[in-house]
Amino acid sequence: MNKPNILLITSDQQHWNTLGAFNDEISTPNLDRLIKEGTTFERAYCPNPTCTPTRSSIITGQYPSQHGAWTLGTKLDEESHTLNEDLKAAGYQTSLIGKAHFQPLKSTEEYPSLEADPVLHDLEFWKGFHGPFYGFDHVELARNHTNEQHVGQHYAIWLEENGCTNWRDYFVPPTGNMDPDKWHTWDIPEEFHYSKWIAEQTNKRLEKHKTNDEPFFLWSSFFDPHPPYLAPEPWDTMYNPADLTIPEMVPGEHEQNPPHFRKTQEDNPDFSYLQETGMAIHGYLSHRNISEYDRKQLVATYYGMISLMDKYIGKIVDKLDELGLADNTIIVFTTDHGHFFGQHGLQYKGGFHYEDLIKLPFIVRYPNHVPAGVTSKSIQSLVDLAPTFLSFAGTDIPIQMTGVDQKDVWLGNRDKARDHAICEFRHEPTTIHQKTLITERYKITVYYNQSYGEIFDLQEDPNELNNLWDSEAHQDVKQQLLLQYIWAELGKESISMPRVSHA
Repeated sequence: MNKPNILLITSDQQHWNTLGAFNDEISTPNLDRLIKEGTTFERAYCPNPTCTPTRSSIITGQYPSQHGAWTLGTKLDEESHTLNEDLKAAGYQTSLIGKAHFQPLKSTEEYPSLEADPVLHDLEFWKGFHGPFYGFDHVELARNHTNEQHVGQHYAIWLEENGCTNWRDYFVPPTGNMDPDKWHTWDIPEEFHYSKWIAEQTNKRLEKHKTNDEPFFLWSSFFDPHPPYLAPEPWDTMYNPADLTIPEMVPGEHEQNPPHFRKTQEDNPDFSYLQETGMAIHGYLSHRNISEYDRKQLVATYYGMISLMDKYIGKIVDKLDELGLADNTIIVFTTDHGHFFGQHGLQYKGGFHYEDLIKLPFIVRYPNHVPAGVTSKSIQSLVDLAPTFLSFAGTDIPIQMTGVDQKDVWLGNRDKARDHAICEFRHEPTTIHQKTLITERYKITVYYNQSYGEIFDLQEDPNELNNLWDSEAHQDVKQQLLLQYIWAELGKESISMPRVSHA
């Protein structure tokens, strides 16, 4: 087997059931092509349902509790060992185009951030900076989701270079001039959308790698369909809200759940008792203040954002074919975490480890190596990407990486490499700190310093409506799952160095 190229394509906050091949209410022809030509893993999970922790896990092969970027607003240390260093030692060129989010939007003297003001909007700085960045030889970055004020970096430079001199009109204050209350239609022309930028710059890198005849690891990191819900014409009206199935909460489903589930359904919930750092509690605000009409409109826009992104993923896949690189390139498509758009009465994300939020779309294509047109129930985790990529590259996997090598599973030579996944969510030091163990049948969630929790039987209760934590009939199951959880935690402890002597 030749040393394969590796192309990682990610979306942001995409629900697992938003692929046209499995959901006829949405159109994703290019992702459907990858599904037809590769293996779809139906049980892939994130190590954390927020951006910074999971994205840091992708490049370190470690869990958030190990690499240190444990929540939003934290930073992955620049000295962290990443798979890029090992791939570079094996002769690979490494690039990241699009969203990084390894650093916070606030910069301090102790924890400086390139993804924060004032550097974020200093276009002169970004004209001269393309790396190195966390081991990537070359980066082209942006930070905004649709019209957010965080717009800047290489994306803003590209806008100006391509004749969009009024680009600030498409973003909200203080960076831009757009009405921050506008939803659904983003007035920015499609030719200036960041999905086009990502595809265009990705394809330029592919052309360079082809010309130089060099193996590459390239991460094309898309921003959609992360809210705000906005899409340019005609994608904003591609879907008729009336034609879409909109998830609903089942009455009474939170009665057996921990108290923060029920509080989300209050009109003005008070979560101040959870605030230790004084920062906003992400995802815990009221989920009841969106009308039925608006919810349908939001889902229609969300689907339009995915279909637009799919178009530009297709441009990248087509470029691989054009350059003759497809047969020797592993493509992985996935997302960083899922999304709520009405399931369980919830919106967006937060500390709710339902499948909707922690399970992912996950496709692997490697022609003549990875089985085509196959779906697999083998459990995958994004923390496994780094060791698996290194395994395909034929280089040693550092002992510090605690993810699992999935190479033989992807190739169809093994049924599974793990019998569980772990998802962490720690949004405050102690008051919002939980972990979930997912096995082939069950899911258990435990909370720091709390006696409540969740157990769902994914076989008998796939919609996760009946929490079995306090069920008298399931106490033996609970004890076994708690033991399995402890074993899993022990099993993922990081080893900083090998043992070299008996004493």
